[in-house]
Amino acid sequence: MNSELADRLRRYYLAYTGGFVALIALLALLERHGMPPRWIGYAFLFFTIMIYAAIGIMSRTANVSEYYVAGRRVPAVFNGMATGADWMSAASFIGLAGTLYLSGYQGLAYVMGWTGGYVLVALFLAPYLRKFGQYTIPDFLAARYGGNAVRLVGVFAAVLASFVYVVAQIYGVGLIASRFVGLQFEIGIFLGLAGILVCSFLGGMRAVTWTQVAQYVILIIAYIAPVTLLSMKVTSVPVPQLVYGEVLEKVRVLETQIFHLPAEEDARRRYQQRADAYAGRIERLPASLVEEKQQLSAAINERKLDANASMREVLALERQRRELPATPEAARAKWGEAKQAALERAAVPSHHAEAFPGASEEQRNAARINFLTLVFCLMVGTAALPHILVRYYTTPSVREARKSVFWSLLFILALYLTAPAYAVFAKYEIYLHLVNSEIARLPGWIAAWGKLGLVSIEDINGDGLLQLAELTLNPDVIVLATPEIAGLPYVVSGLVAAGALAAALSTADGLLLTITGALSHDVYYKVIRPQATTQWRLVISKSLLLVVAVMAAMVAAQKPATILSMVAWAFSIAGASFFPALVLGIFWRRANKPGAIAGMLAGLAMTLYYMLRVQFDNIPWLGLHGIGMEPWLEVQSTSAGVWGVPVGFVVIVVVSLLTAPPPPQTQALVERLRYPVG
Repeated sequence: MNSELADRLRRYYLAYTGGFVALIALLALLERHGMPPRWIGYAFLFFTIMIYAAIGIMSRTANVSEYYVAGRRVPAVFNGMATGADWMSAASFIGLAGTLYLSGYQGLAYVMGWTGGYVLVALFLAPYLRKFGQYTIPDFLAARYGGNAVRLVGVFAAVLASFVYVVAQIYGVGLIASRFVGLQFEIGIFLGLAGILVCSFLGGMRAVTWTQVAQYVILIIAYIAPVTLLSMKVTSVPVPQLVYGEVLEKVRVLETQIFHLPAEEDARRRYQQRADAYAGRIERLPASLVEEKQQLSAAINERKLDANASMREVLALERQRRELPATPEAARAKWGEAKQAALERAAVPSHHAEAFPGASEEQRNAARINFLTLVFCLMVGTAALPHILVRYYTTPSVREARKSVFWSLLFILALYLTAPAYAVFAKYEIYLHLVNSEIARLPGWIAAWGKLGLVSIEDINGDGLLQLAELTLNPDVIVLATPEIAGLPYVVSGLVAAGALAAALSTADGLLLTITGALSHDVYYKVIRPQATTQWRLVISKSLLLVVAVMAAMVAAQKPATILSMVAWAFSIAGASFFPALVLGIFWRRANKPGAIAGMLAGLAMTLYYMLRVQFDNIPWLGLHGIGMEPWLEVQSTSAGVWGVPVGFVVIVVVSLLTAPPPPQTQALVERLRYPVG
């Protein structure tokens, strides 16, 4: 039966892949005959969303098992593709190559951490959770440790980690819609939300699974095609993964030349002067703020009395005075950020291939520590993300769960081997064709992305040429803009946008389903109303899906941080909350309920405490001011889980040993889980 299903699915998806390739060829042909770029963007956006909607409608279900775990009959290879799409979020598709572009060697921490996390999943979690069965991760915690208290702690952590993660995905959707279709960012977010809901709302995990398989096909073609064309253009070899080392050597030569050009050093010196000026203003607060207001007021009055002064000058000065911080505390925060931005531009850039860069041994040690701690957090976070783990509930058997981990890694590998090549080829094109170009004749993509605040230039030395220090690129723009940077046809840009949209939608679907599954199944059905009918449970789940999706879109519209930063926070939260309790729950019979509850709360609290205090100095909407602190051992907030995970393990062990052991039936359950056959 399963073999017949796999054969049928293989035929369907091969036909679908052929149709998508034919669509790309058709749009390329139409572009050559004058089809406007915006129409190409519309075609990709609406064709792909319609396909996902069609799959969602065809897979709609009112069966609880189909809705939560796709009927537990997804073949391993297709579960691997669905997991790959679930995993390759907007962060992987949009943010990873951009981070590698900006951070060089340091960015490899993401590749190593995420890949290593799947090894932990295969060895320690997936087969055991599949043998356990059920629908959600809080289900496992409740059965293993007993009672609803641990279930509710699990629900809180799952919702928190998944919500932070889903905000990043919806932010990515808004970015794509606003750039390639010309919609306002906030409108683009809600348009993308409709695409997300049409799958998860109608058919739950069943619809999401088959849609994710379709999305994997699109996103992997969209990710590999542009850099393959770029590789052909630069090296004449269509295998970028094999030849980017040769291009990296050319980048190294260009870096050596560019970093020490007189104009480049002049631009950096001016940014250093700007940073020093901000430092002086901060030191002289509050007098410096009063003086600045007085100087601007005097200048405005002077212009008003000058018959030759233009109204534009007066309005510009009035805007500067209006935008001055209202209080010394606000001035300290605003000028502090401006000083930091200037200092970053004033620093000599690191070479792309330099491991653990830094001007001193202390800075190099800090880079090394952050690299290793980030790898650790991403590994345990991967192994603890509820929306990934729940995918292994959908296979027919434990054996299929193990095989699907292998297929997941294989499908994800295709993207992770390509991301470093993306970064190197994009950097080569920018260094060769953009740096030292006339600012008045820069390509159109800079202005287009500049409108979204993702690219900015400033001619600080007034020479009319673009120095590297004068160019600021948000890491989220690199993959999306690479076809334009390389001068490829616009159909390639549309293809990349379709792939990024598939990546964001597939992950957002899985995350929303995890959040609403935790709330409707674990809270409503298991705790509040166990006698609820199947139909009513699905109504609650779908209602919650709408509410959570709209809330996530509202947060995403505020542009809280870069996509990769938000995702890294989610990994730290998930790792610190779940990893110790899941691993000890499977491998240590003595772990008990009080230990699990205390360990999960302690790990989560430690992670949130560190993350918030290192990342933010003020959170106005919570009434918190001046909460910032210096990082411990220079560890950044993205690696906050490095403190929370050990705390979780220690607290579970200590509290479990100090309290009564679990009942015999629970210890017998642990014994059964340890032999994942079937």
